[in-house]
Amino acid sequence: MIPTEPPATESTAKGSHATAVINRRTLLKSGVLATALAGSPVLAQSGERGFTHGVASGEPGADRVLLWTRFVADSPAKLTYELSDTADFARIVTGGEASATPDRDWCCKAKVNGLEPDSWYYYRFVSPDGSISPVGRTRTLPLGPTERWRMAVFSCSNIGFGWFNAYAHAAAEDAFDMIVHTGDYFYEYGRGTYPSVEQALADRRLDPTNEIVTLADYRARHGLYRRDPDLRRLTQLYPMIAVIDDHESANDSWRGGAENHQPETEGDWSVRKRAAMRAYREWMPVDDEVDYARYDIGDLATLFRLETRLTGRDEQFSIGKVISGKTSPDEMMAALSRFHDGEYLDPSRNMMGEAQSAWLSEGLGQSKRDGTTWQVLVQQVLTGSVSTPTGLADSLGDDVPDYVRQRVRAGALAAKAGLPLNMDAWDGYPAARARLFESALAADADLIVLAGDTHNAWAFDLDHDGDRVGVEFGGQSVTSPGFESYLPQIPADRLASALVEANPQLRWAQSSRRGYMAVELTPTRATSEYRFLSGIRSRSTALAATHRESVRNGERTLET
Repeated sequence: MIPTEPPATESTAKGSHATAVINRRTLLKSGVLATALAGSPVLAQSGERGFTHGVASGEPGADRVLLWTRFVADSPAKLTYELSDTADFARIVTGGEASATPDRDWCCKAKVNGLEPDSWYYYRFVSPDGSISPVGRTRTLPLGPTERWRMAVFSCSNIGFGWFNAYAHAAAEDAFDMIVHTGDYFYEYGRGTYPSVEQALADRRLDPTNEIVTLADYRARHGLYRRDPDLRRLTQLYPMIAVIDDHESANDSWRGGAENHQPETEGDWSVRKRAAMRAYREWMPVDDEVDYARYDIGDLATLFRLETRLTGRDEQFSIGKVISGKTSPDEMMAALSRFHDGEYLDPSRNMMGEAQSAWLSEGLGQSKRDGTTWQVLVQQVLTGSVSTPTGLADSLGDDVPDYVRQRVRAGALAAKAGLPLNMDAWDGYPAARARLFESALAADADLIVLAGDTHNAWAFDLDHDGDRVGVEFGGQSVTSPGFESYLPQIPADRLASALVEANPQLRWAQSSRRGYMAVELTPTRATSEYRFLSGIRSRSTALAATHRESVRNGERTLET
């Protein structure tokens, strides 16, 4: 793996860019960082012992961070953790003890407090027998005036479809302050289902091979993903804010069930959901007790991490169910119109629940009262509105499968009835979205929304009843296929143009490439650089293209 090189000390991290580069190069030449951060092989799963899955950090604050590792032993083990401001650990800044126990699948977390703000730290764990974990790097959030913050934003990393080259690229660049994962960190399917046997990359084998349902299944799937060298490397180098979406439990999940959960064969949903959440909290660098949280990046931004999937969300609507049994376009349109004017606009439907909505509304207002520049929602699904272009069905050739043609035609009819393409996004909960936008407007927020879930890249101007609300950067997937997989007969540029033309909020889209977003915040501008990898079927950090979208502070609309 590439020996990525971090800022060496607190003064380096806060100093000029030129000084930072000189210090990093000096340390890289010395071999200290290359050795300290080179990582270590992951042991085979059978009979594994010791530090098995590297290290990670998360939940950063101005004076705190959460550290993670996994240590397998014959009995519960008390680990020592150490933090230093240099990679050679010449001076230990702080430390403590944390336990690795079988009831937590040997995963170990440590909450570290009393750190200096806006500072890089190196950390490691030491076992009772003296063995040492790989060295990780993390950082705290700034206080007060802050000139820049850079985040690598990822979503939808399905191991079966290919290599996590987006992770590798971000790790190799070494130019970020944190990483954000907006969900679908892994996928629950068994072998042969998304990807199919034909689509699956032979080198990316599943463990377990069945769809994951039990606690043991979820733990094993987490372990499989953390064996990926690029995922391990990325989380070794940066603190992480992680958002749980549906595939961490089951596809299209909501508080009472999921599309990919069949109670008659897979048991009670609440049992499966508890197992999924328990494994997630064991294996991820996240707070075990918190479903949603805020992160203050000095006076530059407040990040609000939302939970829109498992605790407050009502069941998704289905266009297929609305038009089921209708045999003519007129019958379908009549059913869709009735649905639009009735159930679809139901004001009681929720995405977040009342408690989280109230927390967010107050938080947006407090952030602005504190003089913070940006208010950023870190969450799962698109808030921007997207409907199927009504003329898209006419673009389909004779070789399009019938089920695809029917789906596109149903989407076009739905659009004519004022209904969206994706009922699993905020589009499917218009009253809840209106409340969200009204809270942002009442707070006078400079809103930026970060989203994933769709596998495609998007940039939206968000508005509500004619008022500008903010912008949304929707990120493309790490590996999961986008529209190029479902509508390969339509050239990607033509499809993107049709989507933009049909949807007033949508300013730009790219539907055929995988990668990640490099999001930069400054006091005057917020920018997302969409980075598209050259491919995912073999390991490579080569970029095929980039695209930038920006918003100036106070404008709440994307720059032209």
